[in-house]
Amino acid sequence: MRELTEQEIIRREKLKEIAKITNPYPEKYERTHTLKDAKNLRDGEKDVSIAGRIVFMRKMGKLSFIKIRDLEGDMQLELKVDEVGEEAYEEFKKMFDGGDFIGAKGEIFTTQTNEKTLRVKEYKFLGKALRPLPEKFHGLQDTELKYRQRYVDLITNEESRRVFLGRSKLYSFLHKYLGEHGFLQVETPIIQTAVSGASARPFFTHHNALDIDCNLRIAPEIYLKECIAGGFDKVYEVAKCFRNEGMDPEHLQEFTQVEWYCAYWNFEDNIKFYCNFIRELIKELTGSTTLEYQGHTLDFGLDNWPRINYTEEMIKILGFDFLDITDPNELKEKIVEKGLYTMDDLEEYRSISQIIDFVYKRKIRENIINPTIIYNYPASLIPLARTNDEDKRRIDVFQVLACGTELCKAYSELVNPETQRQNFIEQLKAKEQGDEEAMDLDEDFLLAMEQGMPPISGLGFGIDRLMMLIFNQPSVRDVVLFPLMKPEN
Repeated sequence: MRELTEQEIIRREKLKEIAKITNPYPEKYERTHTLKDAKNLRDGEKDVSIAGRIVFMRKMGKLSFIKIRDLEGDMQLELKVDEVGEEAYEEFKKMFDGGDFIGAKGEIFTTQTNEKTLRVKEYKFLGKALRPLPEKFHGLQDTELKYRQRYVDLITNEESRRVFLGRSKLYSFLHKYLGEHGFLQVETPIIQTAVSGASARPFFTHHNALDIDCNLRIAPEIYLKECIAGGFDKVYEVAKCFRNEGMDPEHLQEFTQVEWYCAYWNFEDNIKFYCNFIRELIKELTGSTTLEYQGHTLDFGLDNWPRINYTEEMIKILGFDFLDITDPNELKEKIVEKGLYTMDDLEEYRSISQIIDFVYKRKIRENIINPTIIYNYPASLIPLARTNDEDKRRIDVFQVLACGTELCKAYSELVNPETQRQNFIEQLKAKEQGDEEAMDLDEDFLLAMEQGMPPISGLGFGIDRLMMLIFNQPSVRDVVLFPLMKPEN
């Protein structure tokens, strides 16, 4: 057990004294207004009851000022001995510290410094903080401590409160928008028996009751398409997903993915729908369709976003048509011959898809700033996507990128079970070549496909990465309330 500071010892002693006067942790308190709403009341409004955490106090002889805070606002309280009585005033000075919770009832007025204030007629002790707030109320300065003690960060940091209120509003808008456009929300399993739905390295676990090895979901795609097979024409899920990969400012192993699927759409329909969705979402959260992100101004209000043809751009960069190459070593040799990379640069990439993706991310993706649609991908990259009718080596896929960040991925879905089985077999070959992100052969999904599926287009995007962009945050940990941290020694 850690050693208590002097302040923590004093507060624990004070708690014992408070318990002699009142219950320091009462059952409830009736509020008439939140602090945000109370600040909009007219002067003279009586019997206003508010509550919050004390973030500042100035105790004086017969008059004290207190600032209290809740998630969406703060407000000043004026406590005078003439209003609450001498005994209650003295008890207030003895009981309360910064960080404690207080309920107060009184009359609204505006001070000479134009600050909306509650003149307290009566108060109630609502909860003791046994640890003080950070010094000077500037919030946590230690970045790692912010993530470990998010509750303190939220108390003291207005920017963090703005971000996480925005995240809640994002979810509200998402459900409203998709519901209004006929999409039905469903839930699919997190614990699964086949690694499928995306190219990623999974987490594994063991199911004791069934005595089988399982993996945690890397994407909800397979089950959502099975819903389409079962008759859900428009379906979506807000899904917790898990990928056992590296950590960097844009990636965490646990993240929130939104995926939607629509029967009878193709990927062009999804482009139109997503562009309208993201435009309305950003406007809802910020009041504008223009964002400032890490020194760049991004305009999401354009009717037609720029487009880049993935395959054609890659052929220009490589200097050769890579679509017919099936041997990873041959592809590496050609890339090295062109002087783009060395064998050491490519050494860890085992399959065609990994090598192509490596080049794309460094030669195309990281140079994109304004919202841009990337389309026309090579078929080797996504085994669940529908091939192009004119060129079977390509797939009808698009992504939206901004500032080198992938905001979404969508495609016309593959619904031919025979082609899908062959693609899964190719994935098994990639796995044999050492690609740990390759998918399993999912027989249950193939059964669903054999039952028959209509034309489908699906789209997926990460909430966390989108939050970074909208609220101009440098790390994904700044938009996740409780990111996983390595335990302290």
